[in-house]
Amino acid sequence: MSDDSRSVDSSASSKRRDNERTVAGEHRRMRRADREIVDFAQIGEIISRCDIVDVAYVDAEGLTMVPLNFGYDYDSASDSLTLWIHSAARGRKLDAIRAADNQLPVSFAMRTDCEVIEGRTACNWGEAFTSVIGNGIASIVDDLEERRRGLQLLMAHQAHMPHVEFTDAQVNAVTVWKIEATRLTAKLHAKPSHAHTQRIA
Repeated sequence: MSDDSRSVDSSASSKRRDNERTVAGEHRRMRRADREIVDFAQIGEIISRCDIVDVAYVDAEGLTMVPLNFGYDYDSASDSLTLWIHSAARGRKLDAIRAADNQLPVSFAMRTDCEVIEGRTACNWGEAFTSVIGNGIASIVDDLEERRRGLQLLMAHQAHMPHVEFTDAQVNAVTVWKIEATRLTAKLHAKPSHAHTQRIA
């Protein structure tokens, strides 16, 4: 392919991306495709370094978001993610899940490697980060052994204690719920060697 052909193809691709619009039920591509992470193993490694997940949902009171500790299962062969969370027996999150017949649509985000990028002027400052965002379905877990495993995964991730044993009484003392991801995207905005040349994305 000639240089001219590559230039035309690149220009056409950029133009198509610029012309994209949000369509109900569809997901547009990431605008900065050069920063998108598509390697499943790398996505799993990013999740392993995140401590907090922000979960957003809509209930009878409106739109809300809550930061949460979590444990997780991630299968890098299939890009399959399940987040495990524990709560008290009552609360807004659980009310929302129950009101949705135990199938509450949510969105979530987690991030790590956050560092300010200094610029020459105010408009040149930015932020380096690595992030994972997604959509999923939240549900309360009823099965005792599944709840026990969810708590073990949470302790493995948050406390780095992978072999904690929970009694039935301990498992029954909390509510365990999970988010099964239906879509994931990951993004890396690395800190450049010459930070003043970067702008906020």
